[in-house]
Amino acid sequence: GHELTLGILNRLYREAEQDQDFLSSRTATSVYESFVLTIAENLRDMFPASDRSLGKLLCEMPYLPEGVLKLLEGLCSPGNNEKQDKDLQSGDRVTQGLSAVWNLIMLRPPNRDRCLDIALQSSINRLDEVRMKAIRLVANKLFPMASISKRIEDFANEKLNSVLEVIPAAESASGAEMATPEVHQDGGLENLSSVADALTLMSLYFALCTKKHSLLRRVFEIYGSLPQAAKQAVHRQVPILIRTIRSSPDLLGIISDPPADCRDLLMQVLQTLTDGAVPSQDLISSIKNLYSKTKDTEFLFPVMAHLPKDEILSVFPNIVNLPVDKFQVALSRILQGSPQHGPILDPSEILIAIHVIDPEKEGIPLKKVMDACAACFEQRTTFTQQVLAKALNQLVEQIPLPLLFMRTVMQAISAFPALVDFVMEIMSRLVSKQIWKYPKLWVGFLKCAILTKPQSYGVLLQLPAPQLENALNKNPVLKAPLVEHASQPNVRSTLPRSSLVVLGLAEDQQQQPAPEAQSSQNQAAETSSSAAEATTEVTQESSAAS
Repeated sequence: GHELTLGILNRLYREAEQDQDFLSSRTATSVYESFVLTIAENLRDMFPASDRSLGKLLCEMPYLPEGVLKLLEGLCSPGNNEKQDKDLQSGDRVTQGLSAVWNLIMLRPPNRDRCLDIALQSSINRLDEVRMKAIRLVANKLFPMASISKRIEDFANEKLNSVLEVIPAAESASGAEMATPEVHQDGGLENLSSVADALTLMSLYFALCTKKHSLLRRVFEIYGSLPQAAKQAVHRQVPILIRTIRSSPDLLGIISDPPADCRDLLMQVLQTLTDGAVPSQDLISSIKNLYSKTKDTEFLFPVMAHLPKDEILSVFPNIVNLPVDKFQVALSRILQGSPQHGPILDPSEILIAIHVIDPEKEGIPLKKVMDACAACFEQRTTFTQQVLAKALNQLVEQIPLPLLFMRTVMQAISAFPALVDFVMEIMSRLVSKQIWKYPKLWVGFLKCAILTKPQSYGVLLQLPAPQLENALNKNPVLKAPLVEHASQPNVRSTLPRSSLVVLGLAEDQQQQPAPEAQSSQNQAAETSSSAAEATTEVTQESSAAS
């Protein structure tokens, strides 16, 4: 049947070509086209989609009339005609049509442009199955062909840019009296519908990006100007795309030096690249470059577990300056670290890193540092009693003492009352470091003493008399119980007289002279008086003698 049909077609075509009479030629051409179309329709309708007869005939017939190309177009882009047979809308029929298009592009150069148009239009079909089949053909088989790759790229770029010109459904419906089914009553977009529209126009471009990575920069360039629905479409495609191209040089170049207004897209790309994978050194370097330009700490999150300790410590003030929820994310990654090297910082090192931050120098609100401490204390299973003791033991040796040190000591006592004896040791060391020379810490020291009484009485009695007096004047509530404690013979015997005077347990010698001193003063006075009398007598005798 195929050979006979082909023979008839060749004969009809020759007659049309050889007939010099215009009308006769038109008639022969018309007969040829009608016959070709009838044969093509019969092959389409009578044989299953898997049959290759139609494709073979289209490749071998002498001339392809427009009617047959339209039939082929219908196979490749179904769905436009509601009355169309369901069989013609099946995926197998689409495959049949696209297979024929591919063969015609390869074997019939005169029909290449027209067949490429069919494939390109199919690649923006609203039906997902149709569109994806066409995109696979265009990206995998046609785009590598140098003679048509430029035209394919231009078409995909045109469709990508057209998304920028689309008026979102919410705007187009703003003047309508009733909201359409695609628009919510409040004027918002129906996400699925609008995202699907954006995907229809953008999917081919994304597929080409997997073949030509330099095309990806354009997506980042326009991202900030895209309607919300188109941004959602981009975010759906990005994971698939990035998992395909991985850390290509073009992508690393974008990460190192991204266009403006693409932060959300960059974050998704970085998360995709590092999800379940150890980042390459090239990727880590690119992200460091990005951070150095933006100072956006969140860009470091995906590789934070793979950074060395010194680099984490250098950016730690910026980590603390994040909102609490994001600080907790960073904290988790630092504590977890990488499978190869374990945690970057242990919990005690994190507490120390928080406390050594100078809020004024770093330009960070003090409340941010306090919030970071609080976030650590919330994680009791990680920041344990032992961890706190280790951190406080090191912090107390810092010069100068951290501003929030006493606050953390009190938080530690509140969280773990069993630490009270350890805290007494810390407070005793603070006395030896003359804690009163740091006014803000001194206030905290006294608050801690009140919080930990009666255990703190022994520490308070270690204070020099002037500081003890200052402490009692500022906190009168301490005096009575402290006096009672100091009155115990075994305690009193260890205290200097100056402290006993402050506590009212001894008299001040400077205000009330001792009896021995008074007797000496009286004797001195008497001696002075006798000497004066003797001098007077000598003077009188001398006068008489003269």
